[in-house]
Amino acid sequence: MSRPAVARIHLDNIVANYLLAKSVCPAATQALAVVKADAYGHGAVVVAKALAEHVPAFAVACIEEALELRAAGIDKPIVLLEGFFTPDELPIMAEQNFWTAVHSQFQIEQIAAAELKAPIPVWVKVDSGMHRLGFAPELAGQACKDLQALDNVASVTMMTHFANADVTDPAGIDVEQQMKRVALAAEGLDIGFSVANSAALLTAPQTRLDWVRPGIILYGSSPLDQQTTESLQLKPGMTLETKVIATRVVEPGESVGYGSRFVADKPTLVGTIAMGYADGYPRQAVEGTPVAVDGKMTRVIGRVSMDMMTVDLTGIEGAGVGSRVELWGEQVDANLVAAHCDTISYHLFTGVTRRVPRDYNS
Repeated sequence: MSRPAVARIHLDNIVANYLLAKSVCPAATQALAVVKADAYGHGAVVVAKALAEHVPAFAVACIEEALELRAAGIDKPIVLLEGFFTPDELPIMAEQNFWTAVHSQFQIEQIAAAELKAPIPVWVKVDSGMHRLGFAPELAGQACKDLQALDNVASVTMMTHFANADVTDPAGIDVEQQMKRVALAAEGLDIGFSVANSAALLTAPQTRLDWVRPGIILYGSSPLDQQTTESLQLKPGMTLETKVIATRVVEPGESVGYGSRFVADKPTLVGTIAMGYADGYPRQAVEGTPVAVDGKMTRVIGRVSMDMMTVDLTGIEGAGVGSRVELWGEQVDANLVAAHCDTISYHLFTGVTRRVPRDYNS
């Protein structure tokens, strides 16, 4: 006996998505698996264990996430995509075989000054147009040379991040422009390269270099505004579901929920379900956001509350208390839900709270 909200995690699908990402790359290209933010809400330890036999390395945001994987027995190299924040992380990184992004002169100085048991592989971040982290292209080459000269550095890989690889007609800088800036930064260097995120991996063959970094596509969601043959083959990593816990008929002119946002224009069978914004379902979901009840597509009606929300059961034969409700997953596309909520699937997945148990037996 328990509240029926659950996130069913499809590990076989996540593995299949990784293998799909790898299949579009040249044979020599290595694909790490990005499992930051608790594997985008899917459970980093369990996902990493499912992927471990297939991947050469993992990537997380920070050392805390990497240490969680090590404590769980994951022994593959782990890249810290945000790098290190304080010099006391460096000896831990050397002991644990963590690789680090380097995006500032401060970090180079700290690596040079550290006393380490083993040298660390570093990934030098070039700011090729994203303008969050990284060395300007005209400075990145010297940063790489400075790091290559240090005994504390095992190897140097140059990385960047694309701002608009997910859109066909970007308003800002495009992939080709960013690639030119990377080429400028790398002139005369003998190093490895990692530039492709999920979107570039699917759409831009020229970005599939030494390392690629599949993230959101591992979890079955395409970041693209126009789909490709490969993106259409992605399989959902999560099905968020619950059950109907109460029903009532609302007559024309009567409203449902806070703010009386939904007003019935005909007799409407309303189902109250055990799911709300405290579970991670977006409060900003608008009228008509898709859900599936007993396998039939229907819609959200009324505002999402903390612990409950309401859906339209009108015309769904047999729907009532105990009916299964899918919020997103195998039938309801998370990207479609996200579009109705003015957000993205990344936000949906990472927003599912700990109150919702993960079921890995699905």
